[in-house]
Amino acid sequence: MPLPYRTEKDSMGERQIPADAYYGIQTLRATENFPISGLKPLSTYVDACLLIKKATAIANSELDCIPEDIGNAIVAAADEILKGSLRDQFVVDVYQAGAGTSHHMNVNEVLANRALEILGDEKGNYDRVNPNDHVNYGQSTNDVIPTAIRIGSLLALQHSLYPALENAIAALNRKADEFQDVVKSGRTHLQDAVPVRVGEVFRAWAIILGDRASGLKYAARELTVLGLGGSASGTGLNTHPQYRFRVAELLSEFIGQPLQSAPHLMAAMQSLGPFVSVSGALRNLAQDCVKISHDLRLMDSGPKTGFKEIQLPPVQPGSSIMPGKYNPVMAEMISMVCFQVMGYDRAIELCAQAGQLELNVMMPLVAYDLINGIEILGNAIAALADKGIAGITVNRDRCKAYAEGSLALVTALNPHIGYLNAAAVAKESLETGKSLRQIVLDRGLMSEAELAKVLDLEKMSQLPQ
Repeated sequence: MPLPYRTEKDSMGERQIPADAYYGIQTLRATENFPISGLKPLSTYVDACLLIKKATAIANSELDCIPEDIGNAIVAAADEILKGSLRDQFVVDVYQAGAGTSHHMNVNEVLANRALEILGDEKGNYDRVNPNDHVNYGQSTNDVIPTAIRIGSLLALQHSLYPALENAIAALNRKADEFQDVVKSGRTHLQDAVPVRVGEVFRAWAIILGDRASGLKYAARELTVLGLGGSASGTGLNTHPQYRFRVAELLSEFIGQPLQSAPHLMAAMQSLGPFVSVSGALRNLAQDCVKISHDLRLMDSGPKTGFKEIQLPPVQPGSSIMPGKYNPVMAEMISMVCFQVMGYDRAIELCAQAGQLELNVMMPLVAYDLINGIEILGNAIAALADKGIAGITVNRDRCKAYAEGSLALVTALNPHIGYLNAAAVAKESLETGKSLRQIVLDRGLMSEAELAKVLDLEKMSQLPQ
């Protein structure tokens, strides 16, 4: 009967590893040392690490730094895992050894052991395929992990956030066209303001999201400059002179985005500034998403005692005790996600300050917070667009009543009767309940024809062309 474990050895001694595990002794030590949160590495982050290991295996094989058969086996193992196998073998907690050495060795060990099987050997026979000497040839945690954060963030933006923003912007613009003829009361300081078009409210939100998307894409350009090839300290020790250029070329092919080797590897490895830039752009997007979500909730408030200018589609019962209640849950959800993203941004900022000399050891937290922030915000925006924005209807009668009843309409009278007269008209309307129109006529300040022309809601709410 085969043993339920195998014995592995590292520089600290021997340990028994479950026989069916693809991770090895260094991963085992990490799981014992860091039972912190139960949070495991994000799938996109694992993908990024695997793509790096695939690229490095190809490059090192081509440059005769590792045997071709071993390089091919590492590539085959990486491809299998990228397609979904062995994902349960990446087991190190997010909160782990500084710089990410624990997770990095987890990846190296899993690839080595699967490569051994592909070559017809047994897991743990590191004389044949070694996690350090072969999978990690010419590499260090110090250049692999910051590169993985870059690749993972680019993948998350490409697959999650950019498509979600594009769809949300399109949904808002469709609603802008649909509601372009509806006039409602504007509000500033949560008080009555001059009329606006409901369609332009939605169009403004679309433009805001478009601007934030442009800001993200601009910031993400910094992610395309890689420090991979710097090895431990940025000097490129133990690497082939062409290695860093070849891996950048291969990674560009793998993710379909132009990447380049940094002109100064030490600088690219030390500074987490690119992650702060992207996180800041993400925070800026989150802040505007919160504002939009709060506006949606206000405009949908009611149904009897709030604005109720629009109706967000009901997607689930809103109360465990109040029958017939529906809440703006999609808008509530996205605000919570945005607050988390803003918290991540603060953590990333603090982590970026915490590097000393040739290494920033806080990278594992940056990896999780940045990539997770991109993905959850992308998922939230996609859900809001699909289950929220796409099904919004407008209460035309309510919007018209608010627009016609707003005291702020008196603003249009300023050029004709003067500010003080207009203020007096507004005050009397508020005290007596009489309409602005009636008071102006009673005071003889304007004729009925003049009033009809000045208080034209359609014209008043038209944006400049």
